[in-house]
Amino acid sequence: MKQLTPKEEEIMGWFWKEGSMFVKELLEYYDEPKPHFNTLSTIVRGLEEKGFLAHQTFGNTYQYQAMVSEEEYRNQTLRGVISKYFNNSYLRVVSSLIKEEEISLDELKKLIDEVEQANTK
Repeated sequence: MKQLTPKEEEIMGWFWKEGSMFVKELLEYYDEPKPHFNTLSTIVRGLEEKGFLAHQTFGNTYQYQAMVSEEEYRNQTLRGVISKYFNNSYLRVVSSLIKEEEISLDELKKLIDEVEQANTK
């Protein structure tokens, strides 16, 4: 799965939150100054080329819908970060979080309990 640019992620966020829509509807979610319709349309078509969106034709316009869920994208992105920066070691990830004090000992214990419970099911 390809990575998204920040602007593409922003647009996909609207599709994940709101569901299927036309580019004209997408434009309504932006504050002034709104991006130009053609700019959004170009980005949306790019997202379709990357496989993130698909469209249905209604006359001479397209309604787009997400083909990749937010969870799928989040998980793939996380796996990429772990691969690139932590040599595919989840232990290194957790160790880094602990060292940077981003996760407390209580949170770590809770995580261990959740993993143990999931493994007993």
